[in-house]
Amino acid sequence: MTKNLFEKVWQAHTVRTLSDGRTQLFIGLHLIHEVTSPQAFGMLRELNLPVKYPNRTFATVDHIIPTHDQARPFKDSLAEEMIVALQKNTEDFGIEYFDMDSGKQGIVHVVGPEQGLTQPGMTICCGDSHTSTHGAFGSIAFGIGTSTVRDVLATQTLAMSPLKVRRVEITGSLNPGVYAKDVILHVIRELGVNGGAGYAYEFCGAVIDSMSMDERMTVCNMAIEGGARVGYCNPDQKTYDYLKERQFSPSGDDWDKACSYWDSLASGPDAEFDDRVTFAGEEITPTVTWGINPGQAIGIQESIPVLPDNSTHQEALEYMALKDGNPLTGTPVDVAFIGSCTNGRLSDIREVARLVEGHKVHERVKALVVPGSHLIAQEAEKEGLVDIIVGAGFEWRKPGCSMCLAMNPDKLEGDQLCVSSSNRNFKGRQGSTTGRTVLMSPASVAASAIAGKVADVRDVFSMRGEG
Repeated sequence: MTKNLFEKVWQAHTVRTLSDGRTQLFIGLHLIHEVTSPQAFGMLRELNLPVKYPNRTFATVDHIIPTHDQARPFKDSLAEEMIVALQKNTEDFGIEYFDMDSGKQGIVHVVGPEQGLTQPGMTICCGDSHTSTHGAFGSIAFGIGTSTVRDVLATQTLAMSPLKVRRVEITGSLNPGVYAKDVILHVIRELGVNGGAGYAYEFCGAVIDSMSMDERMTVCNMAIEGGARVGYCNPDQKTYDYLKERQFSPSGDDWDKACSYWDSLASGPDAEFDDRVTFAGEEITPTVTWGINPGQAIGIQESIPVLPDNSTHQEALEYMALKDGNPLTGTPVDVAFIGSCTNGRLSDIREVARLVEGHKVHERVKALVVPGSHLIAQEAEKEGLVDIIVGAGFEWRKPGCSMCLAMNPDKLEGDQLCVSSSNRNFKGRQGSTTGRTVLMSPASVAASAIAGKVADVRDVFSMRGEG
């Protein structure tokens, strides 16, 4: 038996075992942003401590940044205060900051990979739940809280209990109209939102192998929504092709050495796991949420399940103003959002542009496409994708987290229903205490925006014969 990737990376970064049984881990990369870092820097100042490894710490601004009017100072004084604080803190502590004028700003989980900061075999942390995204590269990446951000800034280490590892295999291939987002929503639906508690998820199998790095990031991004602390894929040639010649990737002789090391990290064929589950790719259909957590999901042609004695189920039905036993398709849509660290990448925008060309957003729907970074925005404009998307009736915005969690001017109003490519459909998540969110793939969001109602992407874009 050989070790799996998680065990190898964990062991390589272990500083020592603490008296309470936890492991002190060295952190290879610490990503910070404006929301969870101000208090941490304040605590460092109180303790008169420097940042231990500023060259392993990188900052960007994403959550609070407006996606429409970015004139400074921001109209939201709190947002302006937060971005000023981030600028001062990074200057005072010698940390590289991808600010709005750098041409590199974007959502933290988009910027890390596209700059080549995220690499196989790393331990990575960030004060944000969806840090698991970086596991797509074969790193062990987890979100941390504000007080822990302080600890990592001061020591570059983190105390954690070891995790068990569940091998999540997706076999076969996907049918037309089924995307990475559908895969991970299906996995969470089947294993539950708490099914991954205490586990790292290793995603593998023919479907994962065939996915692009963008698609693997979508899957790993939502591992946390299934309760797993970590989600990762084994690094392969596709991983190396993505990273080659990016700014912070190894170069020259170091590149060959790095690839050789990264190859050694992958879980071998006889690696041991604490649990194994398998899903057939052909059985996954376009999947959407109907409730108030990502596990309350159905295939687009299924009816909302009937569970009369389940209080959580009834709570979700009441909040979403839906009835069990009814289909979700046909439910009127008010807002359509394509973006976020889950699905605001260039490949998402390319696919949406491909699908919506020649179509028009329904007159009742407000539809936004928000790129995950400046670099993505520039490339989308260069490729003519923006002209197609705007021509179809979508608004094209500047990079940021936007309507994923509405810590900026992009919010739902009243009980609007939003079809969203983001990662959470919690109550009030998108800025209105009664606003409703239906999670789905970017292609399904585009289909629903055009239909004006929750729709099957395969019907709207005549996809059943593709492939």
